Amino acid sequence: MNNRERLQKANRWVIKIGSALLTNEGRGLDNAAISQWVEQIVQLHKSGKQIVLVSSGAVAEGMKRFGWTTRPRALYQLQAAAAVGQMGLIQAYESCFNKHSIHTAQVLLTHDDLSNRTRYLNARSTLRELIKLGAVPVVNENDTVVTEEIQFGDNDTLAALVANLIEADVLLILTDQDGMHDSNPRTNPDSQLLNEVQANDAKLESMAGDSGSLGRGGMLTKVRAAKLAARSGAMTVIASGREDNVISRVASAEQVGTLFVTQQESLVARKQWLAGHMHTQGRLVLDEGAINVLTRSGKSLLSVGVSAVEGNFERGEVVVCVNEQGQEIARGLVNYNAQETRKIMRQPSDKIESILGYVDEPELIHRDNLVLL
Repeated sequence: MNNRERLQKANRWVIKIGSALLTNEGRGLDNAAISQWVEQIVQLHKSGKQIVLVSSGAVAEGMKRFGWTTRPRALYQLQAAAAVGQMGLIQAYESCFNKHSIHTAQVLLTHDDLSNRTRYLNARSTLRELIKLGAVPVVNENDTVVTEEIQFGDNDTLAALVANLIEADVLLILTDQDGMHDSNPRTNPDSQLLNEVQANDAKLESMAGDSGSLGRGGMLTKVRAAKLAARSGAMTVIASGREDNVISRVASAEQVGTLFVTQQESLVARKQWLAGHMHTQGRLVLDEGAINVLTRSGKSLLSVGVSAVEGNFERGEVVVCVNEQGQEIARGLVNYNAQETRKIMRQPSDKIESILGYVDEPELIHRDNLVLL
């Protein structure tokens, strides 16, 4: 199976659509184009694929509604435009998906939400539950409240972080260019489209051009996003959103746009990505049964398998899992804080709610957030 054919097997997709496409180069939301993209996403959705949509366009739509022709520099003006534009953006998506009886969900994030471990787990749990319920989350950066992110952030990076967050198989970035070229096609008409590249190839950044006037990203941010997505094993495709049926064609393994591949398997890459974030805050002592389940079956850690708790950690922080002799077995992101964990240790998962009065997750550490050592 070649790398393009792997796209046909991919189950979980993050699809990002840029401002220039959504607003037809600043002329307001292109509802006809949005309807066509939604039609293709619906086809994927109905075939059993899980979709998260990352959509730019709020600031550009707000500019249109205010009659502004130039992107403002003042932070409060950008935030005002985002607040007004987000209303039109989400209404457009809801209207299109509603025609197909598919629920949408507005999810506004900042990069901080995905770097803070507690909020990371909360966002991950919410998105996974929305996907499980058959909804299509529509994610955008929360431009109305962020500060420096609105100046330096971009939704290409956000889309890659979301791909990391939900363990996506594919990140599809739709833009106004037909893919990655060996030089900037805006300045070099003889540039050649690259069909497939390695996401970690250092030469790619030197080939990327600058962003347009509406968005904050450009090809450089897309190349970096592909590299970031590869850290958790996701392939990335950069393609033109103006191509007919582009989403369906990419999903059918057609030679469209540029495919960024990684040599690592998804699970291995994700474990390495998690391992790089692991500054431990406490220890869990596991009984023999729990150790056998983790090491032989690759399952999640449940509270019933914990015999002792050391340290004062918070939900979402990294803890070390050790055996009764103190030998380190694993590390992972814990779903309950130290006080809560002490209350539910040695107890089965179905007792968590009666003990704490609530339940965040049935697992103490989910297997996707656990690295065996």
